[in-house]
Amino acid sequence: MKNSLPIARRLVAAAGVACISLAAASCSSDSSAENQSADQESTAAAGAGAEKDSGTESEKKSGLSVSVKDGAQNVDPSKPVTVETTGKLKSVTMTNEMGVEVKEKLSKDAKTWSTAEDLGYNHTYSIVASDVDGNKKNLSFSTPQAAGVAEVSLTPIPDSEVGVGQVIGVNFGVPITDRKAAEKTITVTTNPEVKGAFYWVNNQEVRWRPKDYWEPGTKVEVKVDQYGQDLGGGIYGGENAKTNFTIGDRTVAIIDNATKTMKVFKNKKFLRAIPVSLGRDYQYDTPNGRYVIGDEHQQLLMDSETFGLAHDAGGYRTTVDWATQMSYSGIYVHSAPWSVWAQGNTNTSHGCINVTPEAAQWFQETMKRGDVVRVFNTYGETLNAMDGLGDWNMSWDEWSKGNADANQ
Repeated sequence: MKNSLPIARRLVAAAGVACISLAAASCSSDSSAENQSADQESTAAAGAGAEKDSGTESEKKSGLSVSVKDGAQNVDPSKPVTVETTGKLKSVTMTNEMGVEVKEKLSKDAKTWSTAEDLGYNHTYSIVASDVDGNKKNLSFSTPQAAGVAEVSLTPIPDSEVGVGQVIGVNFGVPITDRKAAEKTITVTTNPEVKGAFYWVNNQEVRWRPKDYWEPGTKVEVKVDQYGQDLGGGIYGGENAKTNFTIGDRTVAIIDNATKTMKVFKNKKFLRAIPVSLGRDYQYDTPNGRYVIGDEHQQLLMDSETFGLAHDAGGYRTTVDWATQMSYSGIYVHSAPWSVWAQGNTNTSHGCINVTPEAAQWFQETMKRGDVVRVFNTYGETLNAMDGLGDWNMSWDEWSKGNADANQ
């Protein structure tokens, strides 16, 4: 049972500390015999040492130990709490401050008891334990006092097939002040091995990508083991998360404003050329650069006011068919039957890639999430690397340096 928010704990050999104290007292007493020769003192001291070892071993055999100390704070909630004895346990009860018992499990030999669920943040737990030899333990401890919990969302989704430009996204859902700690919770495993690097696109989301596009067939697994981890500013990691995906065919679209044409290639083989109409020159120029395909919609309501262009200032509110996302800023390849006359010769859009209804459907059915689109020779700037689908517009030299130390 997970009680509200989670906690942490550290293993401590409490019984060992007690035995060391007892052993020191024994040695001090037996080594002070008066009226003995130096040889006799040496012999007596050796005897006392033997008795000390025997006493310690005896204490260990009958001892009852708990993996957390009484009064411990910030105990890791992701790790199990254990109670052990060398005899047999008689009774163990662990409750939170509201009296709710924690789920438990007992070993077959009745020597080890442990929690069977993650603990929660912001809790105080009490343990009352005893064994058949009469040993007893009564203690309490607390878990981290979390001001907030990060609940991670990952992209792409599990078991998906994506394009060679797909970037891994880890969104913690809350602002993260200790970016390095957050990055340490993330493991990216690839087959074959591919080296990559992290870069934060905002104070909640970090991305991971390779130096170059993925090779088709690469398998990727992402794990975020954040539960119990301090992410800074009172924020602790919530539930762990994972995803996996496979890189599919290399499908790339090249859009050249000089010819008003989009050419599509699959595994470097030419598939088709499509006439296009891009963003109106010098007014709504489509940005140059590398884009990655995102969401796909058979039908989508597009509203210019979502990016600040009022309807009465030349904006629009239009439902379009076969809309394939290229940027978070609202650039799509979509059906535009009203501009068929301009496709291949004149730029008339507010930045989107206008194509015929048939071409828009073909494009969406041919492209997949993570496929690459490159735009050349417009009068616009380069798509911002922080756009959300523009990660490849940042040089590897800059990306690989990371920005975990950046002011937030």
